Amino acid sequence: MVERIEKYEDIAEVLKVLAHPVRLSLVEILLTKGPTNVTTMYEELQLPQSTISQHLSKLKVARIISGTRKGLEIYYEVVDSRIKTVLSSFA
Repeated sequence: MVERIEKYEDIAEVLKVLAHPVRLSLVEILLTKGPTNVTTMYEELQLPQSTISQHLSKLKVARIISGTRKGLEIYYEVVDSRIKTVLSSFA
C-alpha cells in the first residue's frame, strides 16, 4: 500500500504543476513545435514575456521541461516522457 501511495505522490506533484491553463498551453506548444524559444511562445499566446518566463520556471523546477542555450536565446523542450500521455488522456 505504501509503495502505491509513493508512486502516486510523484504523479500528483506533476499534475499540480500542470494545473494552470498557461502552463498547459506552454507544454502543448512545446510538444507540438519541439524546442521553442520564449519569443515564439509569446507570439502564440500573446502574454507578457515575463508571465511566460515565470510559468516556464515552474515547469523547469518540476523537471517537466529543460532549456538549452543557443546564442542569446534559450530553447525549451519537454523532457518528462509522461507528459504527452498525461495530456492526451485529458484531450
